[in-house]
Amino acid sequence: MRTNLPPGPRPSLNNALLSGQSLGAINFAMKKAGAIITDTGGLTSHAAVTSRELGLPCIIGAKIATKVLKDGDIVEVDAERGIVTIIQRI
Repeated sequence: MRTNLPPGPRPSLNNALLSGQSLGAINFAMKKAGAIITDTGGLTSHAAVTSRELGLPCIIGAKIATKVLKDGDIVEVDAERGIVTIIQRI
């Protein structure tokens, strides 16, 4: 299978998918993620609609999430309050 994502671990139910924006090309990864966090987007964005369909917590419009969060960080996603808490930095 060829994807536009770099090689390495793929998202799983214990992993949050972090993206600047959400496009249809990452749908396969969204289905395997435990949560979705994007820098841009709104209530009708691709990430918001897909997360509702999949029943996943989603934070959209986080603005700087891709700059602050790094691969391997342990985070808690509270979608009801719109908060991503860094539990441990790796």
